[in-house]
Amino acid sequence: MNGTESAIAAAVRAAGESSATAVTVAVLADGREEVRCFGRTGRGPAATACTPDTVFELGSLSKTFTALLLTAMAARGELALAEPVNGLLPADWPAPAVRSAEPIRLLHLATHTSGLPRLPPGLLATALPAWNSNPYAAFDERRLRAALARTTVRTRPGRRYRYSNYGVGLLGRALAERAALPYGDLLADRVLTPLGLRSTTCAPGPGPHATGHRHGRPLPPWHIPALPAAGAVRAGGADLLHYLRAHLDPRPTGLAAALRDVQRPRLRLPGTAPGSAPGDELCLVWNHRRSNGRDLYFHSGGTRGFTAFAGFSPRDAVAVAALANTGPALNGRFVQAGYEVLRAAGR
Repeated sequence: MNGTESAIAAAVRAAGESSATAVTVAVLADGREEVRCFGRTGRGPAATACTPDTVFELGSLSKTFTALLLTAMAARGELALAEPVNGLLPADWPAPAVRSAEPIRLLHLATHTSGLPRLPPGLLATALPAWNSNPYAAFDERRLRAALARTTVRTRPGRRYRYSNYGVGLLGRALAERAALPYGDLLADRVLTPLGLRSTTCAPGPGPHATGHRHGRPLPPWHIPALPAAGAVRAGGADLLHYLRAHLDPRPTGLAAALRDVQRPRLRLPGTAPGSAPGDELCLVWNHRRSNGRDLYFHSGGTRGFTAFAGFSPRDAVAVAALANTGPALNGRFVQAGYEVLRAAGR
């Protein structure tokens, strides 16, 4: 068994050990695409075989779509990455208080350097009743407005890395406000449709959806009403591989400038950043690592019932997506196995 085959087998084993019933591993290497699907969409008689179009929740992998939406809008002249976020929020909304002369800019939100906390103030209180299933579901727009009024940024924006669901969620809200469209509709118009992504969406809908599981227990669909840009995107393996292929060769997409812009390193990451190692860099949301002379771009994501990994290497024209319908394990084996497929592919 070669390195890629071994890594794929390890990913499937890791997902199975975490109670997944459906696993998709999609690989583009040596000019060939392959989407391998394992298992069924859930347990019970209503479950169907997992296919390349079976939709999985992507969790924080959604943030890469938000970054691309940002650069796509910038390329159209609708906004600038250096624009302060305060000017893009609704006029009657409060803005985070910043204890410095530097405002929070869109670029800060897309690089986790805004100074905003990981979660909005007040979210934990609403999340606790559904912590193991749908912790964001009760955090609606009214609560987001209240959170903004309670938020104070004490460090100078742009100075320090601090991973923030709140920040990227707020970025999506600002983009939607500028375009006067809901985030999901805006993403479809500016990114999903131009890239030809057929099964990718921000909401549960008709079609072959996998059922998420946590410790073997089926879960309802994930809802994140106030912060969809941070974790609401859903996609199948075929669509996700198509999305990654666009990053390898942006020229035919109509989003070439935007796709290149999300890949430009912006800052060096501390070794404690999620999924990072000393020397890693952050682009717009995407992590960047130099490994044996190769540039690897990657990100992972998870909801309570799903785990996702995606990565690509432009020099080798390699892309990998790994999806499982089980929540992230503490040991992170499935995500690491997805990363190992990326390292092995194309060699």
